Amino acid sequence: MKVLVACECSGRVRDAFIKRGHEAVSCDLKPTEVEGPHYQGDVFDILYDGWDLMIAHPPCTDLAVSGSRWWPEKIADGRQQRALDFVRKLMDAPIEKICIENPVGAIGTHIRKADQYIQPWQFGHEAQKKTGLWLKNLPLLQPTKIVDKGEFYISPKGKKLPKWYSDNPDPVERSRTFQGIADAMAEQWG
Repeated sequence: MKVLVACECSGRVRDAFIKRGHEAVSCDLKPTEVEGPHYQGDVFDILYDGWDLMIAHPPCTDLAVSGSRWWPEKIADGRQQRALDFVRKLMDAPIEKICIENPVGAIGTHIRKADQYIQPWQFGHEAQKKTGLWLKNLPLLQPTKIVDKGEFYISPKGKKLPKWYSDNPDPVERSRTFQGIADAMAEQWG
């Protein structure tokens, strides 16, 4: 199967499919962090190259509910609308099977509700990060290894956060797909 992993520089999902014998390519504006087939550039340059499956991780900066306090500004200056238009173009791609992955946020309100929400703890990681999957011609992703939901951290201001999240201040690290989820996608959708 020919698989495009859009908006991914970590190579995690791409490599999970390659390990199962698929032709997979990641694509991002940033270079790949690990060796492997990667197109550095605009996903629309290669979107129409005959893919069988696309798993897309559009940037959530202007879409995630975790940043909703900035939405009025992002709506006013058009950033959120541009992000939603980007998601719509990915959803409308001429690819038979599509998964759009993103946290809870504006996609579910302005485009359509997610087909499924998953958590890392359903795939072997003691962590919480509720993530929506918008699916086209794909079955729901089935949990592979349910574990404890993980510890929490209470900030000095009283905000409750998953410990893995508070331990990783880098937003790039926080946005990576958990390996167990990448493996489940490749195993179940490959």
